[in-house]
Amino acid sequence: MKRAIIITWVVFFLAIMLLSFKKEVALPPVQIGVLHSQTGTMAVSEQSVIDATLLAIDQLNLQGGVLGRKVEAIVADGGSDPAEFSRQAQRLIDRERVVALFGCWTSASRKEVKKVVEEANHLLIYPVQYEGVESSPSIIYTGLVPNQQIKPAVKWAMDNIGNRFFLLGSDYIFPHMANTLIRDMADFVDGSVVGERYVLLGSSEFDYIIEEIETTRPAVIFNTLNGDSNFAFFAALKKHGISAADIPVFSFSIAETELQVLSDRLGIEFLVGHYVAGSYFQTLPGIENNDFINLFTDRFGNERRVTDAMVSAYDGVMLWAQAAQESGSVDPTVVCNAFGRQGRNGPGGIIYIDDHNHHAWKSVRIGRINYQGLFDIIWDSQKLIKPEPYPFYRNVNIWQDMENQLYKQWGNNWQNPQGVEH
Repeated sequence: MKRAIIITWVVFFLAIMLLSFKKEVALPPVQIGVLHSQTGTMAVSEQSVIDATLLAIDQLNLQGGVLGRKVEAIVADGGSDPAEFSRQAQRLIDRERVVALFGCWTSASRKEVKKVVEEANHLLIYPVQYEGVESSPSIIYTGLVPNQQIKPAVKWAMDNIGNRFFLLGSDYIFPHMANTLIRDMADFVDGSVVGERYVLLGSSEFDYIIEEIETTRPAVIFNTLNGDSNFAFFAALKKHGISAADIPVFSFSIAETELQVLSDRLGIEFLVGHYVAGSYFQTLPGIENNDFINLFTDRFGNERRVTDAMVSAYDGVMLWAQAAQESGSVDPTVVCNAFGRQGRNGPGGIIYIDDHNHHAWKSVRIGRINYQGLFDIIWDSQKLIKPEPYPFYRNVNIWQDMENQLYKQWGNNWQNPQGVEH
């Protein structure tokens, strides 16, 4: 009798172990690709976005993962090189078999990855503000487009600062198209563009541009520089003694992370008073934002800052998980089709993915640098702004022709690869 009881218990425990083993085999991890620059000129901006993406994955796994499966990230380095982004995207899809890509910063890198995901019927979730003039069935855009960022910023600047603009950007597709919109707005409302200059990504020489700014004396500089060129530009402004009180800079690709580095290098006193336009600032009130900041700093340290692109990346992971849960699949095509119905109340407020163009409805804010090295929010749209990736006053074909002309001008690249700065 005793032996029979022992055998029964042994069989019972073996059955439990077998069931557990079968369950583990039946539910392998869901692998996603995280593709950002860990090296090169863009690493200063993109590393923090990697961290926010990994934090979102951790939170998903604490909640049970996606469809009962753990989510695992495979992180790849785009190296601030569009061609490398393309190679890594192809590798993540073909060799690693990821079910979605989360990444890219510059439009030059996104344009290269776009070719890869469209050909593979795959999925990219892109977290950064950009120039618009695009809508892909394989991309979800959780950042801002010009009518949500640049247009409100230019309007506010004209109403509160002045109507003489100097345009400065990195020599690739986003700044050129963004500045086209600014020039158009200036023409519409009796403003003027007194100067327009572009430098290669990673450039650190700005003295000749500062001299032109001193000569033209604009009311405001609209800055579409990306990466560590921003540090050299603001250092040149300080060298020439141009403060925000003299000529304020309105930036579109600077956030708390870059500001932290700038403050360490130049001192916060010099930076106070310059402006940034975005959807999110760390100073935004609200429980959702406070919870997110606490989650992030608990994981990565109290000295770390939180930015617009980080929040967009975090929201993107959570919206992807919602779409997968709703559709009952992690297949890229299935999930992409379900994305247009997704929304959430995140750290930056409500975000909602437009079912027609796969871009995000978001609130927009203008921030001014304060003495704490953060941004005071001085203007808020107070409502979600509908994304319009193709500005209405030109048809789609004309916008695309403008992009294609730049692409050919740069030798079939989406950024100036080695040409003369102008």
